[in-house]
Amino acid sequence: MSSPDADSAADDAAPPVAAPQPEQAAHAQVDVIADRGAYLAAVAAIAAGTGPIAIDAERASGYRYSQRAYLIQIFRRGAGTYLFDPPAIGSFSELNDVISREEWILHAASQDLTCLREVGLDPVRLFDTELAARLAGLPRVGLGAVVEDLLGIHLAKEHSAADWSTRPLPQSWLVYAALDVELLVDLREKLAEVLERDGKTHIAEQEFASVLTRDFVVVRQEPWRRLSGVHAIRGGRNLAVARELWQSRDAYAREIDTAPGRLVPDSALVAAARTLPETKRDLAALKEFTGRASRSQIDRWWNAIQAGMASTDLPVLRGTGEAIPPPRVWSDKNPEADKRLKTARAAVTTVATEMSIPVENVLTPDSLRRVAWAPPEPLDRESIAKAIEELGARPWQVDATAQVIADAFVEASQTVEEPLEPLS
Repeated sequence: MSSPDADSAADDAAPPVAAPQPEQAAHAQVDVIADRGAYLAAVAAIAAGTGPIAIDAERASGYRYSQRAYLIQIFRRGAGTYLFDPPAIGSFSELNDVISREEWILHAASQDLTCLREVGLDPVRLFDTELAARLAGLPRVGLGAVVEDLLGIHLAKEHSAADWSTRPLPQSWLVYAALDVELLVDLREKLAEVLERDGKTHIAEQEFASVLTRDFVVVRQEPWRRLSGVHAIRGGRNLAVARELWQSRDAYAREIDTAPGRLVPDSALVAAARTLPETKRDLAALKEFTGRASRSQIDRWWNAIQAGMASTDLPVLRGTGEAIPPPRVWSDKNPEADKRLKTARAAVTTVATEMSIPVENVLTPDSLRRVAWAPPEPLDRESIAKAIEELGARPWQVDATAQVIADAFVEASQTVEEPLEPLS
């Protein structure tokens, strides 16, 4: 049995109990605007407000095939918060006419601009709080983390992966969605202060302007090659079956507006392509062929396998991806480029550390790889600057990296391998 003194000493040595997270404040009832009359009244109220427009959109990624917005949230000082049902309302051109010239505040704008543009909402001025947090050097850039770090408010994020196509939307989800925009104006002001203090306002302005000019719709030449596990498939015939299965699943998913992976997972398609079942019965008996539509649509999948088996257009084993190989093979394929990349990457990383900006924001890894693989001539600042500008680098990125990349390339070209010791 321990003595009272020992118990007291143990208590003194015990680690302090972490303070509980503050509870999220109660929120008023939130309603969704789902008819044109209420929508037009909200447009008038938003027009009467003041200052920037805080905006967010919720999709149903992982549940629906489309990436359309199923909820759009707007907050403006003097107007309040409005949640809109885009499928019910249709075009948002009237709202866009009112707010398009104002500054819009979004968190991770690249995720929402496409679905906002689909309904007629298209900003000309932007403040991206996620991008601003990166440029400010904050260690965490998710909305909840940035709000907590800069505003001292705990923002629950439990509904971020919800199926926003659900109708009616639960009140707890609507409160979550409202809070996503109600704090953005305050957050924008705090981040602007940090950027101004650190002399990064001009950097942020260039980055925000660049986001507005980008098309975030990715069109891939052979999208089926993104099947998870496709690299384990060997043989052109097997790849043809994988391609046909992917295309069949994609067409059906589009038809019923369901995320493809919810019908039949990638692993099931890959298993079928690797096994090449000889009959429909064999396919149905394949235990790895799972998914809610794996048996109900068995004829569809069997027809795809037969099409792949009969195809005369067999895919090559390696896809038609980027023109340069992955860096892991550079030391064998192009040792000079490998030296350039490694030396320049270290130099750009030093610049990023000095600026307190993530290295991928100082210059995209793809841009650095491409200029290292096929460097311009001569190896000087001007030629490097032109090359990375053509790859999309902003003026501030050129100023920060062109000279150090040129210097790194020159240094790499002067590096001489140590001669081997002569055999005795």
